[in-house]
Amino acid sequence: MAYQVAVLGASGYTGGELLRILALHPEAEVVVATSREYAGKPIHFVHFNLRGWYRGLRFTPFSVDAVLKKEVDVVFSALPHGVGIEYTKTFYESGLTVVDLSADYRLKDPEAYKRWYGFEHPYPDLLEKAVYGLPELHRDELKGARLIASPGCNATAAILALAPLVKEKLIDTSRILVDVKVGSSEGGSKPTRGSHHPERENAIRPYEPRGHRHAAEAEQELSRLAGAQVRVSLVPHAVSAIRGALASGHAWLAREADEKTLLRVYASFYRESPFVRIVYGTPPGYPDPKYVAGSNYADVGFAVEERLGRVTGFAAIDNLVKGAAGQAVQAWNLAVGLPEDTGLRILPLKPA
Repeated sequence: MAYQVAVLGASGYTGGELLRILALHPEAEVVVATSREYAGKPIHFVHFNLRGWYRGLRFTPFSVDAVLKKEVDVVFSALPHGVGIEYTKTFYESGLTVVDLSADYRLKDPEAYKRWYGFEHPYPDLLEKAVYGLPELHRDELKGARLIASPGCNATAAILALAPLVKEKLIDTSRILVDVKVGSSEGGSKPTRGSHHPERENAIRPYEPRGHRHAAEAEQELSRLAGAQVRVSLVPHAVSAIRGALASGHAWLAREADEKTLLRVYASFYRESPFVRIVYGTPPGYPDPKYVAGSNYADVGFAVEERLGRVTGFAAIDNLVKGAAGQAVQAWNLAVGLPEDTGLRILPLKPA
């Protein structure tokens, strides 16, 4: 019998991608899809690409009681940061599995929420229980997990680009700079002055260059791998694309290593990761979000500038899939004992 699923915040881009992926998941049935704005409307009223897939299911206004009455097994929460922090706690304590796609439970240090998000986290005990939902780093911990904190898209790309280098202590971890080029869908479905199409199209501009929140996740996870403090500066750049994120993680070699060595290091680190593809030597030469669009794949690569001893790790993802909805489903698959690629065998689009 399929797991009964509730998707909170189902009318946004991430919610829509959750619905798209779960529609084809052989072990999942979406029985609740919440939206305050579109309550009472059919799913295809907002997500026309899903027309014909959710016959009879309509958006419902969110309430804890309504979700619990449906006797769902898992809640995927795509609510904005801070909005669902209480609801996640309630569902978790009610015995449900919760996959929270906001930043509310990603950071282990409660003090980090004051620094990066401007509030004091009310449930530090749950921060300890939450498992950071990056399967490539936490595959074992995710098995049986009931509270999964799904990573941010920029953090996902940054971590995947750098993890092998950090694990093998190949780089100076006291100064790592990550440049992330991101498409407009990262800003969500509600336009702002900066994300409105006439303002965003043809733009190439940095944002939050004084310190982006996802750096906190990158530092946390890479420090865990290194067994010591890792310092990361992360600067996203808005580019003229809808989907995709490309992280370029620049660091300096701590010991001599050529690209053949790095190839072995990356291949070894990701040998058990079905959604990571190493891009080296063959076209397109280096990772490009264009070739992972619509899929849960992460294309990872690297380059060494021998003159300066600089190494750059690259990771290209679809920010709405591997950076959000797809990764959330992948983590949940592991949590309930399913093969991690269940429902995610979706090939990238071309052209995109």
